[in-house]
Amino acid sequence: MAHILSNKSVLLLLIVTTSLLVDARPATFLQDFRITWSDSHIRQLDGGRTIQLILDRNSGCGFASKSKYLFGRVSMKIKLIPGDSAGTVTAFYMNSDTDQVRDELDFEFLGNRTGQPYSVQTNVYAHGKGDREQRVNLWFDPAADYHTYSIMWNHHQVVFSVDQTPIRVYKNNEAKGVPFPKFQPMGVYSTLWEADDWATRGGLEKINWSKAPFYAYYKDFDIEGCPVPGPSTCASNPSNWWEGARHQQLDPIAASRYQWVRTNHMVYDYCTDKHRYPITPPECVA
Repeated sequence: MAHILSNKSVLLLLIVTTSLLVDARPATFLQDFRITWSDSHIRQLDGGRTIQLILDRNSGCGFASKSKYLFGRVSMKIKLIPGDSAGTVTAFYMNSDTDQVRDELDFEFLGNRTGQPYSVQTNVYAHGKGDREQRVNLWFDPAADYHTYSIMWNHHQVVFSVDQTPIRVYKNNEAKGVPFPKFQPMGVYSTLWEADDWATRGGLEKINWSKAPFYAYYKDFDIEGCPVPGPSTCASNPSNWWEGARHQQLDPIAASRYQWVRTNHMVYDYCTDKHRYPITPPECVA
C-alpha cells in the first residue's frame, strides 16, 4: 500500500508540475507587453492569453514588449483578418527604436481582396538601412485558424518562419561590408493599421470600410532571448541555445522547406529587382 501511495504521490507531483509549466508559458499579455496606442481598440480575451486587435475608421492599434532583447527567438500565434481585408496591414516585428540608425526585423501581413492569396512581406533594417523586402504568398488561409510566426536571431543569421517552415533567411554578411543587426537590442511590436495606399496590389485595392471593424487575434506570446538591461555577458554567450551550431545555418529538412517556399510561393525579392537595384546587392550574391 505504501508503494502504491508513493506512485500516486509521484503522479500527482508530475501533474502539478506540468500544470505549473503550462501556466508559465504561454505568458499572459500583460506579463510581457504593454499597449502603445489606442487602448480602446485592444481587447484581452481568455484571461489575457489572447488579444484582439481592432481596426475601424477611428483608429488602428498597437502593442509592444516591456523589455528589449539582444538575440534570441520571439514567436506568436496569429489569426489574421478574415474576408475582405484589402488595404489593411497586420504587423509583427522587432525594432530598436533608434531613429536614424535603427535595426528592425519585420513581418507585415498584407490584406487581400476576398479569394486572393494573403501575402506576408518581410524586411530587414540594419544600422538604418532597409529596402530589403521579400514577399511570399501564404499557402494556407491565415484567417481560418492560428499559425505560428517566429523570428530567430543570432550572430550568424536571422530566420523568419511560419509554422517552423523558414520563409526568409538573412545571413550575416559583414565580411562583404553589409551591416548586420547585432549591436542594438530590439523590442517586440505589433500593429493593426490602414495602409491602402500600398498594401494590396501596390495600392490599387482600397480598404472597404463597410466591412469594418476588422479583427486580428494573437496568443501564445513566447520570447526567449537576452533582456536588456540584463546580464552584460548574455548576448555574447555562445552557450545560448540560439547560438548553437544547429542554428548557424538551416538543417537539410529546413533548407528543403525553405527552397520549396522560394520556388512555389515567393512573389517578390528585392535581390532580383533590377529596376531598383541594377547592381545586385552584395548580400544577394551567393
